[in-house]
Amino acid sequence: MKTIAVILSPIRNVIRTTRWRTATRLFSLALPRRRGEGRGEGLRASAQVAAPLIRPAATFSPPPRRGEGARRRAGVVARATALALLLAGAAGAADPSARADSRRLADLSIEELMNISVTSVAKKETKLADSPAAISVITQEDIRRSGLTSLPELLRTVPGLEVARVSGNQWAISARGFNDQFANKLLVLVDGRAIYTPIFGGVFWNAQDMVLEDLDRIEVIRGPGATLWGANAVNGVINITTKSAQATQGTLITTTVGTEDQPATAIRYGGQLGANLFYRAYVKYFNREGQLTSAGADAPDAWSATRGGLRLDWEPTPEHQFTLQGDYYSGTAGNQVNQPSLTSPTGTLPSNLVAHNRGGNVLGRWTRTFSDTSQLTVQTYYDHFKQDEGFETARQDTFDFDLQHRFALGERHDLVWGAGYRMTQVGTDGSFFVTLTPAGRDLSLFNFFLQDEITLVTDRLKLTLGSKFEHNDLNGLEVQPSARLLWTPTTKQTVWAAASRAIRTPSLIARDGRVNLSAFPGAPPTLVTAFGDPNIEAEEVFAYELGYRIDPVPKLSLDATAFYNVYDGVIEPVASGGGLEATPAPLHVLSRNRFANSHAGETYGAELAARWQVTDSWRLTGSYTWFKMRLLPTAAFELESPQQQLQLRSDLDLSHNVELSGAAYYVDQVSPQTGVVRGPVSAYVRLDLGMTWRPTKSLELSVHGQNLLDNQHPEFYSFRPADRTEVARGVLGKVTWRF
Repeated sequence: MKTIAVILSPIRNVIRTTRWRTATRLFSLALPRRRGEGRGEGLRASAQVAAPLIRPAATFSPPPRRGEGARRRAGVVARATALALLLAGAAGAADPSARADSRRLADLSIEELMNISVTSVAKKETKLADSPAAISVITQEDIRRSGLTSLPELLRTVPGLEVARVSGNQWAISARGFNDQFANKLLVLVDGRAIYTPIFGGVFWNAQDMVLEDLDRIEVIRGPGATLWGANAVNGVINITTKSAQATQGTLITTTVGTEDQPATAIRYGGQLGANLFYRAYVKYFNREGQLTSAGADAPDAWSATRGGLRLDWEPTPEHQFTLQGDYYSGTAGNQVNQPSLTSPTGTLPSNLVAHNRGGNVLGRWTRTFSDTSQLTVQTYYDHFKQDEGFETARQDTFDFDLQHRFALGERHDLVWGAGYRMTQVGTDGSFFVTLTPAGRDLSLFNFFLQDEITLVTDRLKLTLGSKFEHNDLNGLEVQPSARLLWTPTTKQTVWAAASRAIRTPSLIARDGRVNLSAFPGAPPTLVTAFGDPNIEAEEVFAYELGYRIDPVPKLSLDATAFYNVYDGVIEPVASGGGLEATPAPLHVLSRNRFANSHAGETYGAELAARWQVTDSWRLTGSYTWFKMRLLPTAAFELESPQQQLQLRSDLDLSHNVELSGAAYYVDQVSPQTGVVRGPVSAYVRLDLGMTWRPTKSLELSVHGQNLLDNQHPEFYSFRPADRTEVARGVLGKVTWRF
């Protein structure tokens, strides 16, 4: 307890200082305070046919006042414009040496960016340029310059990734197809801790947040990563890595206020407890306004959360490193959903719900380095969360143990092997909308993997062979092999090819669930329902990839990838008859659907990315993605992923420590086929612009505009919408103070 008091004491002192009060007062002059209590309590909804189960005491909020959001946003735009002019005018007085933790573009060469170390491809450090996979990295500098304030929004910047905002607190995120509000073919990890849930087979994005300044990088693999990371890494892997405590010494205070953030504040303090023993502690709070309905009214999908955490890093000798870290969070999120009912009034009726989520985790890791080519890592973590969504509740406790050993065998073989065990306990409280039978399960997963990187020709040709062997309680033993070939004909060119197999374990909804989708009045009424199948099998994909990287000139890099995936046993609900049903009451006509391995097919496409250092102070980054899906039998969800995506980002350093940033995104039309609101979502163009000024080494001021080309536009549909949510134009200002 004394140690915890020592750690938390500096944060308590920082909160009390007049410096903090002065910074907050200064920032409030430029941007508005929240108007009243704003959006009421309308917060997050439940799910889709593969929906999560979640439930607090149901809370209903009054309908929003039309036009209030538009008036508030207009006022913020005006104040933010004034702030931008203020920053531009004051920049002439800036300290020219004020750079703090940022780096000028001239210091970040294209070659240096391509030589960034990544670990997701081989579970060891390799250069990005020499990785035989389609991998992208979001660096801390990318995060800082973007002005984006949440993990899902940051993922927009990744070439080829599909990111669509569903509501104020929900996103549809996938890679290479099958995008959906609860996309289930993408594995996401935070410091090696999986945040995947077997309930619906995906990620609760509205429970994921952190101090973005503490992120070291986000590595994104497009394509299977199951050989190293296991089941559910079917179409990609997102690996989020935070900085060590040693790299976050001192005090950090950030405050963001704008049309959406009302406000968001983070305080972090890092210090030293002993020789080579470093720590950091943080607390963060945000209160984000919801988006807009199709009529321009405020949508009841606001989002707020408080979280805090500690991290310790100890290096008693150069050969031993220990890490202990933990987080706790509690938040609310809301939505307006359609809830089926067989009692009067019969039908599918709108409800404004407040969802509550909370959870925490503890992770420990020990790394023993024997040599440059030999290392042993042991990691264990415990993770708990509870989602309470107004009608349904989900609880999950996960214990995970993982061991990994890398060593060289002779001069040509670099081996990595590992083994692990995971126990996941799931419990649910169902509702009329969704139930699980049984309501809870204990799921055990055993795994072993082996991968060998074989040097065929020194500095020219490498072959990587490996496989993951997993045994789970639902589907038994699964084998997920891969082969990757890397050829470097010159120091400026890389050619790679890969073939792999990956599987997705069926969700508990698809095995044990009953989902009442919609109800229709009549005599008797009709209930449309989807049932799980306990005999359902895992989905399977065989993936083939070909990639090429080249630096044709010193200030230009190009990256191209083509892929072809063959899927079998894709799980979807299919019609399976019907009849009369007395339970749940009253007597009604049952229109029955059943989850089944009903579809097979293929996806293929190409991804292009480029970086161009136009001048020492100006960099352009662009990407283009083309994608196609064909399934048998033909399925409506083939159209849920855009056929084309295009993005262009610009970063410009000016004099007097002023930076300008901009990003333009084009996303092709999609046709989500879930929920009551159906039909295409039109193609859209999004434009973000930002300006950052560093008047001193410790202080950074920035203003950013997002979705600037139109007042609002839809990006995707919720599974249970009472009305379509559209993404509004936004403006934010941010103060970052380090000392």
